[in-house]
Amino acid sequence: MRIRKLLVTLTALTLLAACGGQDSPDAADVKVPDDPAQVQGDITYAIWDVNQQPAMQEIVKVFNQTYPNVKVSISLATFDQYFTKLKTQASSDNLPDVFWMNGPNFQLFAANEQLAPVANLAEAKNYPQALNDLYSLDGTQFGVPKDFDTIALWYNKKLFAQAGVAAPTAEWTWDDYKATATKLKAALGAKGIFATGDELGNQGNWYPAILSNGGHVIKDGKSGYGDPKAVEALQFWSDMVKQGYTPSAAQSADIRGRDRFFAGKAAMMWNGNWLVSAALKSPVKDDLAIVPLPKAPSGERKTVIHGIGNVMSAKTKNPEASAAFLAFLAGKDAALIQAKAGAANPAYNGTQTDFVKSAPYALQTFIDAAAQYSEPYPVSKDTAVWNKLETDLILPALGGDRPMSEVGAEVAAKMDEALGKEK
Repeated sequence: MRIRKLLVTLTALTLLAACGGQDSPDAADVKVPDDPAQVQGDITYAIWDVNQQPAMQEIVKVFNQTYPNVKVSISLATFDQYFTKLKTQASSDNLPDVFWMNGPNFQLFAANEQLAPVANLAEAKNYPQALNDLYSLDGTQFGVPKDFDTIALWYNKKLFAQAGVAAPTAEWTWDDYKATATKLKAALGAKGIFATGDELGNQGNWYPAILSNGGHVIKDGKSGYGDPKAVEALQFWSDMVKQGYTPSAAQSADIRGRDRFFAGKAAMMWNGNWLVSAALKSPVKDDLAIVPLPKAPSGERKTVIHGIGNVMSAKTKNPEASAAFLAFLAGKDAALIQAKAGAANPAYNGTQTDFVKSAPYALQTFIDAAAQYSEPYPVSKDTAVWNKLETDLILPALGGDRPMSEVGAEVAAKMDEALGKEK
């Protein structure tokens, strides 16, 4: 499940806001009929991850064993296009019937009456409370937690052995990470192999570093990017790029860090458990391992926790079929299907064991991270607006000569301005 920088235009926000204030549809109170044979029709299910598509198709197949008269068509869009497409569809009351949602965009859709409440379709006790809260607004829950993700350190055992470098451990610090990157570059750089395939993203890199270092991204409606602790975390990543250990944003424009890593062209990276299915399909699948993230200089280690939510359009033209499918997605059977496929770490309580067993990696690391040192993914009503500020201002500066203190201060000022406009 993954959160990257979101590009949102003011036009899209205006169009979506214009949809608010309409009469709430009957879909908000729909219940699933007792007789599955009574439920029929065509619905769409929108997702953004091609690696999870096979598992979602299997879920549809099993759903149809009980609801044979409902046709579910899966609509796939890349993450970079997904929410732009949703906003356009929302502006014309033409959203998919059921679709994936993430934390940064949830409040915008819920506040504008685009989502149906889910109290009748799922019991909140089945999921981690932090995720129930993420998909609730003003005391009403509008999303069913699908999965949850945290960040850990992936590495390639074979490349470490070739370089003659000791493998990462749970006791590593940022200094260890940087020192090892120096050795990896010296040993493997001439072969076109980067020390790290870090993607320089907020969820995978900046946020864990900032939180581990004692900083914050947003608190009490104010940005934390101007705090020296956040600046120090950003400087850590800027130094990694400047020294040539981590590909720059320009170098990653054509090939993502994860793709380098799974092609054997990068030795390690901070990334999430949503990559397990991709790892299992990669040519280096037998060479991979996972350990917890390195600790900050303070000795602390933090990761953000986030998860995709399944939501239902409040304007669906087939509320009974949509509700039946969403109720199935909310259940244990659907959770186990994605867990066994290694598609995602399911949010349904008690089903994570099958995910841990789905691959020969230390996937328990991600579960332990959630329980021991995770913090909620930072969001506000219009998160995507300041996500864009992060992308536009931080990414180009990483590896450059501009002090991160200047960058952090600029991000903080503009982010505070954006937060001040939220209502």
